[in-house]
Amino acid sequence: MGTHGQARKRVAVLGTGIIGAPVARNLAGAFDVRVWNRDRAKADELGRSGGLEVSGGPAEAVAGADLVVTVLKDGPTVLEVMTAAAAGLAPGVVWLQLSTVGEAAIGDLAAFAGERGLVFYDAPVQGTRQPAENGQLVVLASGPESGRRDAESVFDVIGSRTVWVSETAGDASRLKLALNTLVFAINHGVAESLALAEGLGVDPRLVLDVVSGGPLDGGFLRAKAAAMLAGDYTPSFSVANSVKDSLLVLEAAERAGVAADVTAAGLQRFRRAEAAGHGGEDMAASRLAG
Repeated sequence: MGTHGQARKRVAVLGTGIIGAPVARNLAGAFDVRVWNRDRAKADELGRSGGLEVSGGPAEAVAGADLVVTVLKDGPTVLEVMTAAAAGLAPGVVWLQLSTVGEAAIGDLAAFAGERGLVFYDAPVQGTRQPAENGQLVVLASGPESGRRDAESVFDVIGSRTVWVSETAGDASRLKLALNTLVFAINHGVAESLALAEGLGVDPRLVLDVVSGGPLDGGFLRAKAAAMLAGDYTPSFSVANSVKDSLLVLEAAERAGVAADVTAAGLQRFRRAEAAGHGGEDMAASRLAG
């Protein structure tokens, strides 16, 4: 029960991977949370550690939910899972779509929501494992003014701030693609800089030492450099997902008539790393692409 005797709202979280699991755990402090994951073992582990209710299927998970949160791999997967959940969805349910699905797929998801009377928010998040665990994601949101209070009740728990882009579904996903181009460029830039220093016989740690505290320094740069120097590629965002998102960027750039040469070159690094067996490791394994 809430502090004023009102029943807590129910949230269904579909997808309990690197981002979905901490999102669900954090939401459990403010909502009644029910989770589903295609790999039932992952959901069961979350149920045991976080005391969350685990569902056997998407329709069961969303039945009676006030809000549905999707944190899945890509657009086709989100549509497949929400289609499977359709029998449990009631008109008026608020759907918060946190996955990075790109520009094209978001139209299909918004259409699905419209057909079923769902209040749809395109809300990809900026941040990976640690920000998700700490409730410090940045939520990029677009969707109708009506229903934003409910949406923000979730966003305020999982994120440090919410950037409202527009009322048009898809605009937040477009912003996410622009941001991902910067993320990938920094990641690859660090990888190539350290590799070149080492190849030239210079201690690569000196690269980080020189930029420390200066205009080139930054938290993301420092984190990726530290991972590469330590050879610790524990995934916070995998190479395989980076391939997927790089392709989304390039598809959108082509439609927009924008040259995305750096992203295209970076995709080849990710693909080489994936081919070498590093697909499940962190994007920092771009350092191992040769």
